[in-house]
Amino acid sequence: MCQFDITVNDFNPTIFYSSKGKMVTDYHYHDHDFAEITYIISGKGKYYVNGVIYDVEAGDLIICNPGVKHHNIVINEKEPTVEVFIGFTDFQFKNMPPNSIILPNEECILHTSGELKQEITKICWEMVSEQEANQAGKYFMLKAQLMRMLLLIVREVLGGETQEKQKSCNFESYNKNYVVKKIVTYLNENYASKISLDKIARNMYLSPVYISKIFKEETGESPINYLIKIRLEKARDILVSGDSGSIKHIANSVGYDDVYHFSKLFKKYYGISPLYYKKSMSQQQKA
Repeated sequence: MCQFDITVNDFNPTIFYSSKGKMVTDYHYHDHDFAEITYIISGKGKYYVNGVIYDVEAGDLIICNPGVKHHNIVINEKEPTVEVFIGFTDFQFKNMPPNSIILPNEECILHTSGELKQEITKICWEMVSEQEANQAGKYFMLKAQLMRMLLLIVREVLGGETQEKQKSCNFESYNKNYVVKKIVTYLNENYASKISLDKIARNMYLSPVYISKIFKEETGESPINYLIKIRLEKARDILVSGDSGSIKHIANSVGYDDVYHFSKLFKKYYGISPLYYKKSMSQQQKA
């Protein structure tokens, strides 16, 4: 048995909170009577921990054990830093104090890379999704994800079985792909509502510029053009189905208040106005 193996009596963590948010400068220098892990999902910033200022960026873990004073510092308000915070207690690893993770040289920042960075980022996004879904058993799913994260961290710290594999894996592409998939899902589910790039950015806790950039890299088009495509395809489906509603009604049902603007976009996309498309479908159905 590995000398670092643990039992359920040592490792049955209680989670107090798990959340995602943009880094906002917090000048309240504070500590907790429990452990808190902060993981940087994207961007850069600074952390003031026990009197020392640390530069942090995507892939960094800030580990604040009980009693460790800290606060964060924003360095670029135009490019928000996105973090995941997890507060928890009731755990102990061998050769470490209860409810604490001791890094080499008593540092408080763990810089992850390669497979470890990819795995922890994946776990964080899974925890975010679990929070948003709010389904039965959420607490236990979050607890399971936290336990996996902690074991990966302690293996890295103790020089265990973690190996640098899949060096060719592009973590940034993985992360971008996940974000873009979330945006596509959001557009498909909310196309009939008022949507703007700023609104998408707020929902994703990312900047509009960054979202436009990665969305175009992954799909070849901007989020707004992608939304237009979804709306017009939905409108065409309504027309094909033989819906007897007016063009204005159809425009409204796919998110357009201005029927003229909708008709102009439809003609540009399909080469025919929605009114003539509707008449054409009607004639075909009667034939």
